[in-house]
Amino acid sequence: MTDSPRPAGRRITRGLRRGGSLARRVLVGRRQHDTAASLRLPVDPPRDGQHRTVGMIAPVSPAVPSYPAAERVPEPAPSPVVPRLLPGEHTWKRRIGFALANGCTVASLLLGVTAIFLAMAGNLRAGALCLIACVVFDGLDGGLARAFKVASPFGAQMDSMADMCSFGIATPVLVYKWLAEGAPVAVLAPVCALVAACAAIRLARFNVSPKDGSYFSGIPTTLVAGILALACLLHPRPGLALVASIGVLAILMVTTFPYAKLAQLRRLPLWLVVVPVAGALLNLTATFLVLVAIYLLSGPLLWLKHRRTARSASA
Repeated sequence: MTDSPRPAGRRITRGLRRGGSLARRVLVGRRQHDTAASLRLPVDPPRDGQHRTVGMIAPVSPAVPSYPAAERVPEPAPSPVVPRLLPGEHTWKRRIGFALANGCTVASLLLGVTAIFLAMAGNLRAGALCLIACVVFDGLDGGLARAFKVASPFGAQMDSMADMCSFGIATPVLVYKWLAEGAPVAVLAPVCALVAACAAIRLARFNVSPKDGSYFSGIPTTLVAGILALACLLHPRPGLALVASIGVLAILMVTTFPYAKLAQLRRLPLWLVVVPVAGALLNLTATFLVLVAIYLLSGPLLWLKHRRTARSASA
């Protein structure tokens, strides 16, 4: 059975339908083109290998309204993050301990500033007593922080700044006013500046160095300030030799010689404690000078001992 040819009327109907759909496309394209022209919208150019469709335009993203700079609402600035000064649990006991420990640090700072004012006014004895009180408060703040378990990075930084004011600035000022009449300024001023510089280096190195529970690395600034304050009280008119001794003290602060902490004095025999007390009752000045000399020499001697021990162990 052969296929019969399709009727002509059906082919004409399909042609009319195709023509009508093409006419509608052309009409829609012209409307879109007119709309784009009225809005001044860009029309996509034809790509390579493609034909331009009549009246087709590029898709347009919705326009974002722009406002003048004066009408724009500024974004709120982020609130600063305030660090917690006291780490851990905030109980009343820990808060009181934290306040007491840092209160001692602030008291040491205020006493150091007072010592500067007193020294500049010529009251050297009162300034020296303020420095000795700074040494006492500097020892109390660390003990209270450990007792209440409130040691914090804030307390460590605060203690370092207070030490710099009391022992790095107040001490050289007191020494300068004390020795100004007995030593030339050309020699005394560099020595006092050396004390301040070595104290700053010593404190900065202490903050970034691992802590040793038995020895100090170099003489601590607290002990140097105590020695110089006591020397000022015992010798109101010293000679030029003391200026050289102060320079040696400043250099020993930045050395790596191991100096025993004062807490180790408890392990000494009782007679070693009784002898200095008896000597102080007989001649306070001589006993003071002997004790300071022994302590200063102990650092290099311990360094030599440790070095020999290390050599013998490696051999």
